[in-house]
Amino acid sequence: MVAQPGENRTVPLPTVAIIGRPNVGKSTLFNRLVGKRLALVDDRPGVTRDRREGEAHLLGLEFRIIDTAGFEDEDPQSLPGRMRTQTEAAVREADVALFIVDARAGVTPLDEEIARWLRSADAPVVLAANKAEGRAGEAGAIEAMALGFGDPVLISAEHGEGVADLFEALLPWIDEKEDAEDGEDPDAPDAPLKLAIVGRPNAGKSTLINKILGQERLITGPEAGITRDSIAIDWEWTPPDGGDARRVRLIDTAGMRKRARVQDKLEKLSVADAQRAVDFAEVVILLLDATKGLEVQDLKIADAALQEGRALIVVMNKWDVAEDASKLFNGVKAALDEGLAQVRGVPLLTVSAVTGKGIDTVIKVAFETRDAWSRRVSTGQLNRWFERAIEANPPPAPGGKRIKPRYVTQAKTRPPSFILFGTRVDLLPESYRRYLINGIRKEFGFGAVPVRLTMRAARNPFDRDKS
Repeated sequence: MVAQPGENRTVPLPTVAIIGRPNVGKSTLFNRLVGKRLALVDDRPGVTRDRREGEAHLLGLEFRIIDTAGFEDEDPQSLPGRMRTQTEAAVREADVALFIVDARAGVTPLDEEIARWLRSADAPVVLAANKAEGRAGEAGAIEAMALGFGDPVLISAEHGEGVADLFEALLPWIDEKEDAEDGEDPDAPDAPLKLAIVGRPNAGKSTLINKILGQERLITGPEAGITRDSIAIDWEWTPPDGGDARRVRLIDTAGMRKRARVQDKLEKLSVADAQRAVDFAEVVILLLDATKGLEVQDLKIADAALQEGRALIVVMNKWDVAEDASKLFNGVKAALDEGLAQVRGVPLLTVSAVTGKGIDTVIKVAFETRDAWSRRVSTGQLNRWFERAIEANPPPAPGGKRIKPRYVTQAKTRPPSFILFGTRVDLLPESYRRYLINGIRKEFGFGAVPVRLTMRAARNPFDRDKS
């Protein structure tokens, strides 16, 4: 079974430090994220003094969270000054600082001072406007944009609102730390390629891995469903052109049948394990049986991998015995483009697990696909392209309301994820969103890997049409 994040952990959990002036709701948020009332909460400012730590859980994300004292400008030898020293220490050891402001009170001079200090610190910053429930906090949330950390995440720590947006904002930094859990930088050129092979039962997954390894490492046979656990095997691939050997972690998985046909409890566990292996992988190979072609279940497996943000390659096995190969290849390619419309042009390759023909091409394309999946584009490059794209095809004005896209930035890689900021960009139709995503793919060479684009519209407290 593939080790999952959080299991047999060899490095500490990612760390998030909550920062802000007194009484903005830091301890209330801390208690909500750890699921317990560990921190004292009161309307009086300055209740928290020492750093308090806990293990937070946010929609599946796990991280260590530090509740800090209110940041005050006082003599370093005074009690508030010593509390501030503790807060500064928390930020130094954090992977990300969660800067909280009070949306109802608006931005204060102390908030601005904290922002200046955080800009000089090494930790990345996620800005959140607390107490943003209802309309009373809208003006303060807009003010917070001037602090220089982008749009604030609108939350209500007391009522649990905005947790999905907070998850999205923290994910890039926590994901990055989780990916390094095995002690290696996943973005390093020599990092092992995590390659999961999935498909319906009896497509030849284990046979293909045995051929790759050159040994009978996995049990194979004519019976469907022999593989139950997801098995990870480390291997080195030597390119046929004589380049340096490259490391690969091959992950064999159980066959995935239609959910309605899966009745046995053990098979259900095996399928769930295969799905977790997809989460763990960087690139997923969907292996098809060329003698059976493409079926609806194959498209469902492919779509699930793409929805998880994994890079996908489709490989037809048993190509040495396929009939009318040219017609079969073109038919499967057309069906993939139609069935996976959100990501057109997924690589389609052929292989024979018996003869080994095509294996080197598959591994080579897998590395190239991971490179695209891990690519980062500078904000300057993005926005030069973005200005041209907007000029060539201006956004529509639904209901006569002008949409004003301002700029776009890449929030994370693996998969490449972008955020579009502007006024009313949340009203952009899906067709225009696809236009932008396709433009990003073409301009920056992302190919057929999943590309995500999130809209961030400023909320206008004077716009009475919005509830």
